[in-house]
Amino acid sequence: MQEQNSTSDLQLASLRNRGIAFVIDDLIVTLLICLIYWDSISLVSDNQEALINLMQTTFVVPLILLKIIYHTFFIWYYGQTLGKKILKIRVIDANSWERVNFFSSFLRSIGRVVSEMFFYIGFIIGFFNEGRKTFHDFAGKTLVVNA
Repeated sequence: MQEQNSTSDLQLASLRNRGIAFVIDDLIVTLLICLIYWDSISLVSDNQEALINLMQTTFVVPLILLKIIYHTFFIWYYGQTLGKKILKIRVIDANSWERVNFFSSFLRSIGRVVSEMFFYIGFIIGFFNEGRKTFHDFAGKTLVVNA
């Protein structure tokens, strides 16, 4: 990943690009969960009620953990998830405008999952503040900018 030498040309990522990156990342995590639990899914795929029950009882905790691990690692190590890389946006520390440390990345990931659990209300916050910061950006003290 190339680091920008000048902070004067940093631009906030659009909410549209952030939304598309969100969808891409969720599709990747969902695909991984489906691959991990493919045997269980294929056993009950003909019974819709059993499949829903399996999703509610078996997938919830692994899905949450995988989301936290995925977002924490990619934001900490690369500054962007795969979805953000495709959309050419990245996450930086809001105070220093440098790379995000592990703890901030972890807090951001937790904040993201919490936002999802409460009807995405934490994402809606991004429409109403100057820095387009969502709840998880506030939690991790981060900004999302164009790469």
